[in-house]
Amino acid sequence: MNKATFPHKLLPYLLLAPQLAITLVFFYWPAGQALRQSTLREDAFGLKTQFVGLANFERVLADPAYLDSIGVTVVFSVLTAFISMAVALLLGVQAEKVVRGKGFYRTLLIWPYAVAPAIAGMLWLFLFNPSFGTLAYPLKLMGFNWDPLLNGPQAMAMIVMAASWKQISYNFLFFVAGLQAIPRTLIEAAAIDGATEKRRFWTIIFPLLAPTSFFLLVVNTVYALFDTFGIIHAVTGGGPGKATETLVYKVYNDGFVNLILGGSAAQSVILMAIVIGLTAIQFRYIEKRVHYG
Repeated sequence: MNKATFPHKLLPYLLLAPQLAITLVFFYWPAGQALRQSTLREDAFGLKTQFVGLANFERVLADPAYLDSIGVTVVFSVLTAFISMAVALLLGVQAEKVVRGKGFYRTLLIWPYAVAPAIAGMLWLFLFNPSFGTLAYPLKLMGFNWDPLLNGPQAMAMIVMAASWKQISYNFLFFVAGLQAIPRTLIEAAAIDGATEKRRFWTIIFPLLAPTSFFLLVVNTVYALFDTFGIIHAVTGGGPGKATETLVYKVYNDGFVNLILGGSAAQSVILMAIVIGLTAIQFRYIEKRVHYG
């Protein structure tokens, strides 16, 4: 195997410098600022600052509203990750069966990923608006009292659907790539042996998609915890009655709306620790069950 060589010793560092600078400015520096601010107590105008150590963390962890937001986040994240991955896998499997127009079919399924989170949320809000929503009207005709603006579980269902719909295209791309990497000879041999389509999927296709599924599990967990802020902000604003206030939205609400700067910084540090911990657990225990060919 040939080893990469550079004409000048400084060239590798110069090539890495832009990415390192972006990482430093947009990740490490904000993370350091959050850690610092989480140990301080200051007024809304920043005129008076007092070092309080871990007092902000103690206050946050003792707050019933924060504990409720953890439960909301768990439900929202699990449902969003499961639905988006399950539907994407189903669409990927069905896309491989298309003989004519396969490229056009795949392109249509990829389009939703280009939609901004806030726009995706507003689309679903218009569709399910209890007053004039296109999909809310049939629900009322069937006698279903649909009003996500006042009903907490219904609001949760709506943002889960919006967040899942937004992420399905991303998952679909990776599942299609994983399906194309599976040798057709394995599936054809199983079909010749008399294995049904369902059995071929669970015994051959799904196990071989384990690396792709594991990668998407990590990505979808981070997506549900962070990147869904725009959807929640546009659709429900954390309501009704904080029924859809996830951890990331509570950080915004306490920091930018209520101006509880120290508590908001402490929440962001806790959220960062949760994401790092979940990712570490996934790599430590789930990856052991993944077989890479």
